[in-house]
Amino acid sequence: MAGPPHPASARVFTGLAFDTCTAPSASKMSAWKASSPYGGAAVYIGGRNRGCSQPNLTSSWVSSTSAAGWKLIPIYVGAQPPCQTSGSPERITAADAASLGASDGADAVAKAKALGMRGGSAVYLDMEAFDASDSACVTSVLTYVQAWDKALHTRGYWAGFYGFSSSSAAVVAKAKPTTPDMPDVLWYARYDGNDSTTAGFPFSSGLWTGHRRGHQYQVNSKESYGGATITVDRDAWDAPVAVTG
Repeated sequence: MAGPPHPASARVFTGLAFDTCTAPSASKMSAWKASSPYGGAAVYIGGRNRGCSQPNLTSSWVSSTSAAGWKLIPIYVGAQPPCQTSGSPERITAADAASLGASDGADAVAKAKALGMRGGSAVYLDMEAFDASDSACVTSVLTYVQAWDKALHTRGYWAGFYGFSSSSAAVVAKAKPTTPDMPDVLWYARYDGNDSTTAGFPFSSGLWTGHRRGHQYQVNSKESYGGATITVDRDAWDAPVAVTG
């Protein structure tokens, strides 16, 4: 059974990052690189549940922003939990959780490769909030996540996970010590305004140590740098990012 890539393959970024639904233009990225506090930027590379169009997100954009010094964090919006109250077009079911996780994981790698994000990159599965008290729903989610993670591992990519500290991230944190093929890296949403991946970490301190955490600590922050304005979510980052170049 394939595990994560060798740790030496990871390209770790430590510092402040932002995420926003649509990848900003190259000119805005250039303005922000020169004067913002951010060094990392998350981009939505694919998934049937991706909510925004991405006119700027091309392999040339990835190449130019990376060359300018940005560390990119690829997000894939995969199938969502069966018990989730949303209009997501792709949902997990108990019957297809494993097969769908495998196919979505393969697609996530294909999308990353097409953008020039090579083996050794971390790709983050976006799992939105759901009812973590629904045991059948939790089982389906974990089966999907395991299959998605294995699909990335067999292709030489790190399997990251984005989720909420009160639900989706809590589910994988609870499973991590005893369940195989749980995420290699955790990016957790907890809106406490604390720009740290250690202070206030909501799970066992022994989980995801060694540069394997991201923390989304504030959302919908309208910010201007170098004359360019973007509404972003703020992240404290100490984890693998995309390998480019």
